[in-house]
Amino acid sequence: MNSDNPTFALSELGQIGITVSDVEKSTACYGDTIGLKHLFSAPPGLAFFAAGGVRLMLSLPEEPESARSTSALYFKVADIQEARDSLACRGVIFEAEPHRVAKMPDHELWMAFFRDPDRNLLGLMCEKRLG
Repeated sequence: MNSDNPTFALSELGQIGITVSDVEKSTACYGDTIGLKHLFSAPPGLAFFAAGGVRLMLSLPEEPESARSTSALYFKVADIQEARDSLACRGVIFEAEPHRVAKMPDHELWMAFFRDPDRNLLGLMCEKRLG
């Protein structure tokens, strides 16, 4: 691989795409239930949401019968218990209560996980500062 610029590096994500089985149902989940801002929908069966500085795209699989795999999405929150309670009131079922997953020198990392209608893993993450 020839490189004209050896200092070039990718650094910022602009969009994440995940596949879903029903774009309309998932649009309701990500918009109404989770609370992401729906930006627009486009044919054939695409929906776009604002997720901080990254755009989230929902789409149908390219091959209807193909196996799907997706990455987990982690949403940063300031208060994990408040975020968990707000989502639970909207019908989100959590796999476990918020819990500490790591202790760093200056903060603790807390997470709580739930799934969208297609069982894609979604997480809340909170960095609780120590001291």
